[in-house]
Amino acid sequence: MPLKIKQDHSRFREIIRGRIKENLRKYIQKGEMIGKKGKDLITIPVPSIDIPHFRYGHKDQGGVGQGDGQPGTVLAPGAVEGDGKGKAGQGEGQHSLEVDLSLDELADILGEELALPRIQSKGKKNLTTPKVKYTGVHTTGPESLRHFKRTYKQALKRSIASGTYNPAIPIVVPTREDKRYRSWRLTELPQSNAVVIYMMDVSGSMGDEQKEIVRIESFWIDTWLRANYKGLETRYIIHDAVAREVDRETFFHTRESGGTMISSAYKLCRDIMNAEYDSGSWNIYPFHFSDGDNWSADDTRTCVSLLKGEVLTKVNQFAYGQVESPYGSGQFIKDLREAFDGVENVSLSEIANKDAIYNSIKDFLGKGS
Repeated sequence: MPLKIKQDHSRFREIIRGRIKENLRKYIQKGEMIGKKGKDLITIPVPSIDIPHFRYGHKDQGGVGQGDGQPGTVLAPGAVEGDGKGKAGQGEGQHSLEVDLSLDELADILGEELALPRIQSKGKKNLTTPKVKYTGVHTTGPESLRHFKRTYKQALKRSIASGTYNPAIPIVVPTREDKRYRSWRLTELPQSNAVVIYMMDVSGSMGDEQKEIVRIESFWIDTWLRANYKGLETRYIIHDAVAREVDRETFFHTRESGGTMISSAYKLCRDIMNAEYDSGSWNIYPFHFSDGDNWSADDTRTCVSLLKGEVLTKVNQFAYGQVESPYGSGQFIKDLREAFDGVENVSLSEIANKDAIYNSIKDFLGKGS
């Protein structure tokens, strides 16, 4: 019986995974889902999962096959086919089922659906260690893995069912059939360290909608990278004409005005990398989001020079996402395409709206850099 329950549970989890994969594009667009994120779990609403069950008729209907009828006759008593018109009722409607998934499970689903390759990490800390993960309970196993609580409960149920349990002398002695053992499997735990450096243009042309796109996309990027690295650090840089490092909350809620000098962000990113993240030991991922409206062609040339000479040689991948804005010129991504055509560790993506986040994630992470 425990084995059957385990099989049913595994089957249910597979159904959940399948339903999430079918609707992944929709989930990726929804920022409110990120708000349901816990430390290690995230809650996802999964619609229309019906558990098979019997529905009994009324006693006055007669037995099976009794009475006259034609194909298509409605069997429920009192039920008639209507035209869909009527007053509001008191009946129960359909509800979504909320399920908790670990971030590792979510990363697996993301990788399967977007066909993302596993990250090819670099650095001196590229080690993997076996990790024991307990996955369930079995009726056989070594005594060192005996589950005391489950064993006692099974013995207690057997004693009560057989009538041998005496509440006045509550002694329960487990038999061999009562014993339960933890089951486990070995997984390879990645040991490499990685840092993600997010940079974002916060000038007046980057509005709340554009920042929400960046917030959602950065969550999925973090989820995938955390599945590949034991330690993931995140740093946040905002810039208009001047760049500065901030915390996550400030990063997504600051709005300023004035000109945009993208090179200021790249210089600060370079300084942080040189001071704290040795490229021989760290896997480094700078992500920059902007509407593509830079101050001048001269500053764009400075950006290209910085990337070629001081950034790209030290990072796994540099990613630039251009978020569409009614106020931005969109020129910067064209200049980057011209300067870095064919460069392996440069990924460029245009993000017109929330629906484009799905393909943008694949643009950024599809190389497995």
